[in-house]
Amino acid sequence: MTQAGIDPTRFAPLSPPPRLLLGPGPSPVHPRVLQALAAPTIGHLDPAFLALMDELQSLLRALFRTENELTFAVSGTGSAGMEACLVNVLEPGDRVVVGENGVFGGRMAEIATRLGCDVVRVSVPFGQALDPDAIAAALGTGKTKLLAVVHAETSTGVLQSIPELTRLARDAGALSLVDCVTSLGGVPVEIDEWGVDLAYSGTQKCLSCPPGLAPVTFSPRAVAVLRARRSKVSSWYLDASMLLQYWGRERVYHHTAPINMLYALREAALLLFEEGLPAVHARHRLHHRALSAGLQALGLELPVAEAVRIPQLNTVRIPQLDTGRSPQAQLDGELRGALLREHGIEIGGGLGAMKGRVWRIGLMGHGARRESVERVLDALERELGRAGAGITAGRALPAARAIWESEER
Repeated sequence: MTQAGIDPTRFAPLSPPPRLLLGPGPSPVHPRVLQALAAPTIGHLDPAFLALMDELQSLLRALFRTENELTFAVSGTGSAGMEACLVNVLEPGDRVVVGENGVFGGRMAEIATRLGCDVVRVSVPFGQALDPDAIAAALGTGKTKLLAVVHAETSTGVLQSIPELTRLARDAGALSLVDCVTSLGGVPVEIDEWGVDLAYSGTQKCLSCPPGLAPVTFSPRAVAVLRARRSKVSSWYLDASMLLQYWGRERVYHHTAPINMLYALREAALLLFEEGLPAVHARHRLHHRALSAGLQALGLELPVAEAVRIPQLNTVRIPQLDTGRSPQAQLDGELRGALLREHGIEIGGGLGAMKGRVWRIGLMGHGARRESVERVLDALERELGRAGAGITAGRALPAARAIWESEER
């Protein structure tokens, strides 16, 4: 025994079970990214690491499709990126319009409220896209500092069109903030072309990297607002004016960066550019179409309208069971548990208003492959059949394969 009462010999060697991660995140990590994580750690002010930071910034600018100087990786998950964007440009009393069509729009509104802002929520039912007319009306009723919206709402599977909303924000004299956590690397993101002022993402979705970093980008307009603040940024750790000194030319120490995670993000970004962003986006669309065809062949419903579905995050309505007792909630936990236990596959449950009503199947990054679609369709068919869900057996895989074959012709 040690002085703390711990006997190290009682702990088995670390051996996480093999999983096919097809939930809303994290996604499967590419082997080259795992290899990068195992590279030797060097100092966060080592000249070799500073050179890597320069490379990483250029890769992130290319991913975001922006020339913004203030583009870097926050040391934290996607939610840290969200908070970093909000705390740097908002001050108490600022008016903020938030588009809320899912959990993560609501999270932005909550952070802005905690910052003492006047928050106006423009809400629609979960599973629907935001209405630009409603956004315009909210922006027009007062002097607004910021419009905040989610590009790909992870909790619902809805892909929001951004260009019209950012134009409305500019016309109202407001900054625009876009959550790109689930969209970056899976669908086109055009920060400069769309006129987005602040954006953030996360490494654990379509970038095929472990969770732990949040790429962010600030436009010159956003940097000007940051520099003109009347009060200090409420978070020392997330203060972009100091982070700019570390990520900028001065290289002033701010915090000890997660060295190996930045190695991993660099490798993940290189993999995307080796494949080519258009090809990456096309791959996500193709396997989404195959999965959708297979799910519908099983008789399952996709509740999000086809025109606004996120290719990399597929929402599936949980079927009813003839049991008479909370059939959807009963099947939700039982089936996800069976997929994990019997097939080594993780899918996600619903959040917020969709909890217990839908499953979320992610095809993100390295997970957006034919093998993933075939495995999850086969497993769903088996487990739904055992549960007596009344699905149409034997049709899912042929329907998916027909999509792939039509693409090959």
